[in-house]
Amino acid sequence: MDKGIYCLVFENPASTVRIGALGPVTFRDGWHMYIGSALGSGGLARLSRHIALSRAKDRIPKWHVDYLSTSSHFLLRYTVHAVTEARLECRLTDALGGPGIPGFGCSDCRCPSHLLFREKDPHNEIMTAFRSLGLIPATTTIMSR
Repeated sequence: MDKGIYCLVFENPASTVRIGALGPVTFRDGWHMYIGSALGSGGLARLSRHIALSRAKDRIPKWHVDYLSTSSHFLLRYTVHAVTEARLECRLTDALGGPGIPGFGCSDCRCPSHLLFREKDPHNEIMTAFRSLGLIPATTTIMSR
């Protein structure tokens, strides 16, 4: 399987969700983007896991983003991914910038967050950020529940 980088894009109402060791986190109404790496042995097949989790709300979360995927407040709308062998998730997070949830999904780097917030659908912004890193982005639309 190809290795790469991905962005999960959730739409959500204002809510509070318990996120593992982070505890209860309050989220604004809008859109949240989680930027992750798929450089491990499963590569971009990791996206299938995220999509399956978002459909089976009864699964036990393991990673920070799993708490969003399994929350009834968060709807995974689409994913954006690109094939790369380079470790670019921090650069993509930086390219997107903006407000984020402190400490979310970034325990293995120095980024303040890998979960960013937008008031409106950030699709065009995400595509531009991927391209700014020399990546060819692809989108997968997720059917609503």
